[in-house]
Amino acid sequence: QVQLVESGGGLVQPGGTLRLSCAASGSIFSINAMAWYRQGPGKQRELVARLPSGGTTNYADPVKGRFTISRDNAKNTVHLQMNSLKPEDTAVYYCNAQITLISRSQVSSWGRGTQVTVSS
Repeated sequence: QVQLVESGGGLVQPGGTLRLSCAASGSIFSINAMAWYRQGPGKQRELVARLPSGGTTNYADPVKGRFTISRDNAKNTVHLQMNSLKPEDTAVYYCNAQITLISRSQVSSWGRGTQVTVSS
């Protein structure tokens, strides 16, 4: 019913930048919140940044001041601008959206993830 497709991952040197994007499509009535999570090697998935509709943006402490989450509501898209990347940012990054469907059911949808590798 809903698909989330991430793009923009890749290999970057320490101190570099990447911009991730995630586009939601399907039987969407509204998107209540969009977020980025990540899962590093041998680690649990963790919240990176969350942007609810009309609410306060939340960032994980390790990325504050370096990452910026933004939304394009008209295109059902969320972006994650990542600056000053560090090797510890290496992870698979996942998009998540809290969605109200046309049927008025509410679902939490996940993308398949995009790999970000920070290495010299």
